Amino acid sequence: MSSHSIAFIGTGVMGRSMAGHLQKAGHPLHVHNRTKAKSQALLDAGATWHDTPGSAAAQADFVITIVGFPRDVEETYFGPQGVIAHARPDSVFIDMTTSSPALARRIAEASMAKRCAALDAPVSGGDVGAREARLVIMVGGAETAFARARPLFELMGKNIALHGGAGAGQHCKLANQVAIASSMMAWCEALTYAKSAGLDPTRVLESIGGGAAGSVAMNILGPRALKGDFAPGFYVKHFIKDMKLALESAAEMKLDLPGLAQAKKLYDQVSAKGWDDCGTQALWRLYAERG
Repeated sequence: MSSHSIAFIGTGVMGRSMAGHLQKAGHPLHVHNRTKAKSQALLDAGATWHDTPGSAAAQADFVITIVGFPRDVEETYFGPQGVIAHARPDSVFIDMTTSSPALARRIAEASMAKRCAALDAPVSGGDVGAREARLVIMVGGAETAFARARPLFELMGKNIALHGGAGAGQHCKLANQVAIASSMMAWCEALTYAKSAGLDPTRVLESIGGGAAGSVAMNILGPRALKGDFAPGFYVKHFIKDMKLALESAAEMKLDLPGLAQAKKLYDQVSAKGWDDCGTQALWRLYAERG
């Protein structure tokens, strides 16, 4: 695979691992992050630091972003020091943040006006999937841009699919979050029940995790929670943002999603406890306090 200059904007819990895989494959990396220290390992390995997203984008064939919230995506792309104002013609923008389908369509339209292309490509797999380069990557955008970007996606993930035009990747990711929302409640309630019945939740988890009740959320996050490990693989605050986006999108489609609505209520309570910067397994703390 030929080498491409890549701007990577957002080197947090997941982004720094994703960028590292691209760097190890030989792609020159131009990085920007709100906190420079979070990019230090990439800089030590030869990446070039930029003070603004636009400065990084001006040096790149591909611009990859994975930031926190839709407002961060908007500023990164549309701000005066943003990607769209400064990117090279014929570059490809790849937003891997979980964000708004409507915002993804706006970025795609703006990219065309700049003679560039845009893909929305949110991911699933958390910190472990990012470290092990086995993320699920859900893509929206033109087939030609997807074909250009696919070799880069293959360095970061294993399950890669184009779901349709601009915004389709975001819709797929929101469907993913809808499923996770109920599965997080499911294993917390199962272990609360087991504990209240006088069973050892860890042993119960070992039994039910291998059967039909098992899920990735149960088998990865359950053991962490039971050990009191609430470090973020995926932040509570970001999950609440995703659920809010999904509920808004569902309302536009006149859908009633009661499981999602209940999960959002519970995670709002987790947030009210001051646990926004914990991993999503912090929901267990809420159940444990009540049990």
